[in-house]
Amino acid sequence: MTLFDAFRYDGKRAVVVGGATGMGAAAAELLQSAGAEVVVMDYAEVSLAGAKAIHVNLAERDSIDAAFDQIGGPVDALLSCAGVADGTPGIEKINFIGHRHLIDRLFADDLLPRGSAIGFISSAAGLGWESNLPKIKEYLTTPDFDSAVEWIAVNGGADYLSTKQAVCAYVACQAYPFMKRGVRINAICPGPTDTPLAQANAEMWLGFGADYRGEIGVEASTPMEQAYTLVYLCSDADQAISVQTLITDMGYFAAGVTEAFPPATDVANFLLGRLG
Repeated sequence: MTLFDAFRYDGKRAVVVGGATGMGAAAAELLQSAGAEVVVMDYAEVSLAGAKAIHVNLAERDSIDAAFDQIGGPVDALLSCAGVADGTPGIEKINFIGHRHLIDRLFADDLLPRGSAIGFISSAAGLGWESNLPKIKEYLTTPDFDSAVEWIAVNGGADYLSTKQAVCAYVACQAYPFMKRGVRINAICPGPTDTPLAQANAEMWLGFGADYRGEIGVEASTPMEQAYTLVYLCSDADQAISVQTLITDMGYFAAGVTEAFPPATDVANFLLGRLG
């Protein structure tokens, strides 16, 4: 054994929800390379050789329950990567409610042992969650899948920004309860990343921050570049970071907040809910 083994996943089981494409697929491949037994759950076809593939529709509770029954054992790392864009029916379920339901099922059956970790992919769109926390906390107190869906139907929130704010707030709210169970949870908020979902919304998603990237001489992130951070956060090497949302955007957001890159300042303030 070496000190670096803490970064590896030998002898561990990892479940990647949304691991068929994009950042989730990169994370699944990286986990496998790091020694993990990988289970990929997705609506799309899974192509990673050697991984156990489970079909799931996160917009349907029964589908999640059926997928859960196929996991087949304890989960040392759960990577919640599935997400869709505005205009997708059931976005509130796919981006948040379905993920939470799966986590609840795993806890209920003691399949997230002490020392395990959960990693979400959120978005810069979720960074303003603190300004909306009272309303979001009301949403998060819904006890199950159906009541959460009903809350959204009454109060709104079936949109990309709201679902990502829910993810960020959910991660933060688990500081005490999850850590009491010995389970860490974190999220990343990626900057523009060249995934199939981003390509489908290229003008908005890949155009975002293009001026900043041009100035510092970088391209949009690759899925693997984001996967490196997510996989690290779920490894044993990351014992000191929990219930955090890491902004993985090559500095764009911070450059806006501090006015180091003034063209990003209004965007950063908007995302934080600081614009009137």
